[in-house]
Amino acid sequence: MTPADGVTTAVSRRRVVLPLLAGLGLLSVRAPVWAGRQVEEPLVDSVRTALSSAIHNAAPPIPEFADTESRLAYLRWLGAMSEKLKKKKPEWETRKEFLQTVWYESKRAGLDVALVLGLIQVESNFRKYAVSFVGARGYMQVMPFWTRVLGDGDAGKLFHMQTNLRFGCVILRHYLERENGDLFLALGRYNGSRGKAPYPNAVLGARRLWEFAAR
Repeated sequence: MTPADGVTTAVSRRRVVLPLLAGLGLLSVRAPVWAGRQVEEPLVDSVRTALSSAIHNAAPPIPEFADTESRLAYLRWLGAMSEKLKKKKPEWETRKEFLQTVWYESKRAGLDVALVLGLIQVESNFRKYAVSFVGARGYMQVMPFWTRVLGDGDAGKLFHMQTNLRFGCVILRHYLERENGDLFLALGRYNGSRGKAPYPNAVLGARRLWEFAAR
C-alpha cells in the first residue's frame, strides 16, 4: 500500500466513524462560526442571586393558557414551526418537546420566541450537542463558566435541553437589561462581539424566518 493509499483509507474511515459517533452522541459536533463567546465578568450579589433563582426555578415547561383562544393560537404556532423544523428534527415527539420548551423558556424570560429560535439557528443550527471552538455548548451555545457562576459547576448539564435553553434565555434577558433594552448591543454581548454588526444582523435575519402571524 502506498502512502497515498494510507491517507485515503484514513480519510475514508473518518468519514464513516465520525458521523457514527456524532449520531450516537459520543462526539460533540462543532457549531457554526457564530458560536457564543459570552465573557465572564463580575456580577454584583443581587444580580447573581436573581439569575441563580431564575435558573433553579424548576417549573416544568408545560404551557398554560388563560383562555381557549390563546391555546388555539399556541397550537397554530406549534404546527407552523413544526413544519419549518421538520428537516432538522424529523421525529414529531422530539420536535414537539423542543418547540414547547423553547416557547416556555422564551415566555418565561420575557423574550420573543422567534428571536430565540433565530439565535439557536445561528448559534448551533439546532444541534443539541454542538460545541464551539471556545467551549460554548448546546443549542444556545452557553459558556461553561455560567454553570459555576449560577449553578453547581457541572458543565455537562448544558447538553440537557431545558437546562441549556433556560440558561441561554436567562442570560440573554440579563444582557438586555444591562443594555437598557438595546437588542443590538445585547446580542453582541451574548456573542462576545458587542458593538459589531455581523452577529446581531445574523440573528435578526434568522429571526424573520421564525416569525408567526397569529390568525
